Amino acid sequence: MLIALATYTLTREATASFWDTGEFIACANQLGIPHPPGSPLFNLLGRFFILLFSGGNNANVASAVNLLSATASGFTILFLFWTITHFARKMFVNHGKDLSPQQLITVMAAGVVGALAYTFSDTFWFSAVEGEVYALSSFFTALIIWAILKWEHAFELAKDITEKEQENIFMPSSMANLTWKRTLRFWHILICATNVV
Repeated sequence: MLIALATYTLTREATASFWDTGEFIACANQLGIPHPPGSPLFNLLGRFFILLFSGGNNANVASAVNLLSATASGFTILFLFWTITHFARKMFVNHGKDLSPQQLITVMAAGVVGALAYTFSDTFWFSAVEGEVYALSSFFTALIIWAILKWEHAFELAKDITEKEQENIFMPSSMANLTWKRTLRFWHILICATNVV
């Protein structure tokens, strides 16, 4: 993540590039409404970055909004790394078991190679250095996928607890109720997050 964040921060656009970036930067600066669908979260976060990183100088406004995209893209790479290592770990061991040192090196290497390959891919890098909504959208997509995997991990942990404590007859029904409530809450959060982006 640090490599990605440093790369995107150092290579970000100093001003507005072509297409919609000028519109998004101007709207973030004045909290206006860009073309539909409007992207209000991007505008609010862009304004926050302008207040933090422009130093009150209008010449630095575009650079501050571009820094938002660079930061969101850096965190996208972090969540991608965690997702890759999650799947690579599942290839070697079941839930709750430890990896051998060689397996751990393999899992981490898979995560590093996958994350760095995506970091330096042309399309992703291009959207990571300009004040456009694609970087923030990629961040939320990576975050949601990672959250789904963490939810799956928590469910497996709860399932292990119920299997080990067979004498507790209420645990399976409690877990089913909890799972149902979490599933509804998860879909509600997912729908709200996609509407925000």
